[in-house]
Amino acid sequence: MDVERRMLLAGGAALLASGAGPVAAQTAPPATGGPLPPGPAQPSETIDLWPAGAPGMPARPPLEVVEDRSSDPVFRDRSAQGIAVPRLAVFRPERPNGAAVLLMPGGGYRYVVVDKEGYELARWLTPRGFTAFVLFYRLPGDGWAAGPDVALSDAQRAMRLIRHRHAEYGIDPERVAAMGFSAGGHLCADLGTRFDHRAYEPVDEADALSARPHDVAPIYPVVSMTPGVAHAGSRDLLLGPNPSAELEARHSPDRNVPANAPPFFLLHAEDDGSVPVENTLLMRAALKASGIPVETHLYHEGGHGFGLRQTIGKPVELWPELWLAWAKAAGLA
Repeated sequence: MDVERRMLLAGGAALLASGAGPVAAQTAPPATGGPLPPGPAQPSETIDLWPAGAPGMPARPPLEVVEDRSSDPVFRDRSAQGIAVPRLAVFRPERPNGAAVLLMPGGGYRYVVVDKEGYELARWLTPRGFTAFVLFYRLPGDGWAAGPDVALSDAQRAMRLIRHRHAEYGIDPERVAAMGFSAGGHLCADLGTRFDHRAYEPVDEADALSARPHDVAPIYPVVSMTPGVAHAGSRDLLLGPNPSAELEARHSPDRNVPANAPPFFLLHAEDDGSVPVENTLLMRAALKASGIPVETHLYHEGGHGFGLRQTIGKPVELWPELWLAWAKAAGLA
């Protein structure tokens, strides 16, 4: 098993200020040590979310650990833990269509998946004209001052930074979507319902912008924090072992749908053995009750965590094209 350990200082990489533009040095994306096998190019462009370091750093900063769980020399399956410098890995299309997608990989709030629900989706999006931003967010079990809101802080900040820097990427700031998977689907739904929640104190002019996505796509998402429906591991890491009913409600997106929520695209396999399909059904019911446009796709077979690579030969293989048709109809592209 290939594991790389490296300490990330609270301030991230040294920032080289220039008098006329954005900083020149940013923290590299998570990567295992040693050369990568032949295959798709790795991202080289990143954006650190917090110019003076992430707020609320614990007394003992997390140690970033990147692990490759794959035995296949071609298909990587990396995950990152202990993220102390939250950042975006940027994938630029050759011909931008003016739209962007903020990708939030899963990992049960224990780690953040790198390849399967991050880079692979970004590489699917860019040939279709989308600028893709893969979010490496902080994890709630690492002791950050924001507690259960720490990942939402990073998601809100990421959405605002993308809008703030839209001209650099040829993006219409009104057409920035969000897509998340599993626990990243919870974060995506949380951003889609609590975009106006003040999860952190503003740090610069970017924070004057809205964090509301144009539309959101939680894919096989964790939604409810109610025992029996919740994904137990995500719930424990997000809320702790004995959360109050009020805390469960605050972090269950189906119970926090505002009247101005963006349109939702929901997708789940009914044989999901990790995150019950009831999570998506509860989200759909809440959106319908609030009059929010929602498209829902349920599959008899697919399991959990299929991303793109585990759909081949199954009806669920079509899901990205279904999302694309929906996104076009919603005005994203």
